[in-house]
Amino acid sequence: MPKTKFKLSAPLPHQQYLHIELCVNTSNRQTEIYLPTWRPGRYELGNFAKNIRAFKVFDQENNPLLIEKKSKHCWLVDSANTKQLRIQYQYYSAELNAGSTFVGTDQLYMNPVNCLVYTTEQFNNPIQIDFEIPKNWLVATSMELIKNKSFEVNSFDELFDSPVICSPNLVEKTYELDGHNFHIWFNGLLNIQWDKIIQDFEQFTKKQISDFGEFPVKDFHFLIQTPNYPLYHGVEHLKSTVIALGPKYDVFGSLYSELLGVSSHELYHVWNVKSIRPSEMKPYDFQSENYSKLGYVYEGVTTYMGDLYLLKSGVFSLEEYLKELEKQFQKHFDNHGRFNYSVGDSSFDTWLDGYVKGAPGRKVSIYVEGCLLAFVTDYMIRKACKNKVGLEGAMKQMYYHPEIVKNGYQESTYREILENVSSISFDKLFENYLNGLHSYESILIEALDYFGLELVKNSSPSYSESVLGIKSIYQNGKINIIDIFPGSPADMSGLSIGDEIIGINATQLNNNLDKWCRYYDQNGIKLHISRKQQMMIFEMPTLNRSFYQTIKIQSLKEISKNQLKARQAWGCLGER
Repeated sequence: MPKTKFKLSAPLPHQQYLHIELCVNTSNRQTEIYLPTWRPGRYELGNFAKNIRAFKVFDQENNPLLIEKKSKHCWLVDSANTKQLRIQYQYYSAELNAGSTFVGTDQLYMNPVNCLVYTTEQFNNPIQIDFEIPKNWLVATSMELIKNKSFEVNSFDELFDSPVICSPNLVEKTYELDGHNFHIWFNGLLNIQWDKIIQDFEQFTKKQISDFGEFPVKDFHFLIQTPNYPLYHGVEHLKSTVIALGPKYDVFGSLYSELLGVSSHELYHVWNVKSIRPSEMKPYDFQSENYSKLGYVYEGVTTYMGDLYLLKSGVFSLEEYLKELEKQFQKHFDNHGRFNYSVGDSSFDTWLDGYVKGAPGRKVSIYVEGCLLAFVTDYMIRKACKNKVGLEGAMKQMYYHPEIVKNGYQESTYREILENVSSISFDKLFENYLNGLHSYESILIEALDYFGLELVKNSSPSYSESVLGIKSIYQNGKINIIDIFPGSPADMSGLSIGDEIIGINATQLNNNLDKWCRYYDQNGIKLHISRKQQMMIFEMPTLNRSFYQTIKIQSLKEISKNQLKARQAWGCLGER
């Protein structure tokens, strides 16, 4: 079987170009060479080809071949007189996150799906990757090592799912569970608390494997980038995950709960989306959008279960877990897009604007609303089954379902499994919530109460948020409006998102909006605004109600035996 061979190097790392050369066999008179248009885990077009320069193709005699650009990510080559193509190009690699490719003086970090081209003829054949890097550099990857600094995968599908970090600053430790090896790699981090992290990772890993009954792969790698600046990102793969978390001095400080959360989330993805996949993505189509309305399963369920497993495994206390759940509730109630677009429709539109705020009040999030409805689904199953099983039981059935293994699942498959596990109808959940615009509040309160919890809403401590309905950000010496509560004084007066607030009642502001608002509370408030370099004044009407609120989830002061039993079955390892 012919093998495609890549050679990767960065001879001038300060320029941040990754030099790529590959040799690929061809039997076609014309060969189309493709770069993926997106990467799994990020359901939007990536436009990676914008980073490519000096694209050249040669025949087996080293003669240059004519290239015609067919689309932004496709090159057509005249290959009538050759059986092998040698392709050379450079890829600009200046962005560091969990899904990018980055070249620096101390690392070569690559997500192959960003930067490595392929042909459809050789897509399912083996690939060899040779790294031209300094001898003292280590390599962290799930790819199989075949010789020094050379690795192999079985297909381009596997290659695109195999990120790699090459660096002299890598450190690694391993833990073993049920014959599976889990490698934790840190790049560029000092003072790692290995005993602490291994104990915590072992606990949530063991519980996830226990609930699914098996782990799909022999070895798994946590590839953790720790930059000097703030960053929070994770991307799932079948045999690994990349996590980018910074600043590095706080990874084992205030960011440690974030590290646990994203790590548990990405591990859960090994089952949910890398193994349990919507039919629209079975297999992935790397040349166009893979539209699906099921983001509330592959991201929403994962967001919910990833955090829940920290509770179920004893890594988080109930109070620590509820803080994470509160964040999802807060995002939901702050987003008025919940009145306009269902989570199913928002999933389909991630390819439009799923990873930016987008038009105000237009859409919701597959992560946030998907998480909340997964919580409701879990509650519904547990209530129907008298706490003998929950959503984890349904996901286990999904994982072993032969049709899903072969062809992926559809909404009807997911609903059927939920109903088989619980013996109740999920019609209303799908029609009114997953695909509808009903308010979540009543079903969320109902689900919380089942576990002896309650939802508490209080006015935001920020005057401008609670009284005026303004969310703002202070940046570079300016106060800019980033959101406005519909029907609030800010909305009724005519303020717009993007306005700069420069003063109040003829008083100049300097990151002290709320203090001056409280000062003028009984005297009427006029805000001085700069809108596209036009000075304007808006008088705030007085409305006797609160707008933006803070969300708190807390345990009921008195809980029944049934609520305690449900809570313990849900995840609490005893009363906390």
